[in-house]
Amino acid sequence: MLMLAIPVVLILALAGAIFGGQVIADSHRDRQIQQAIAATLGTSSEIELVNLQEVQYGYGVCGLYQSADSENGYASFFYDTVGDRLTLDVNSREFRSHCDLSALC
Repeated sequence: MLMLAIPVVLILALAGAIFGGQVIADSHRDRQIQQAIAATLGTSSEIELVNLQEVQYGYGVCGLYQSADSENGYASFFYDTVGDRLTLDVNSREFRSHCDLSALC
């Protein structure tokens, strides 16, 4: 019985490390995006991110953001995770090529 328990425990520990690492990486990426948006907008208020979608095989993120001090609704963004570049202009070529509905289909 002990011989069966050791591999099971090792497999569970490995799975926890892999998925736990992914959660930490996603949290770090989200924090980077929030900081980039706050810096671009020149605000120190909290930025809420929703509807995040990885594009370009994980090298970019599209989604919606809202500043805590904004009276407007959510606005769209594209974040290039390789170059750490943020695009808030929905009419820009970069945003349309990665986040437009036609690019996702």
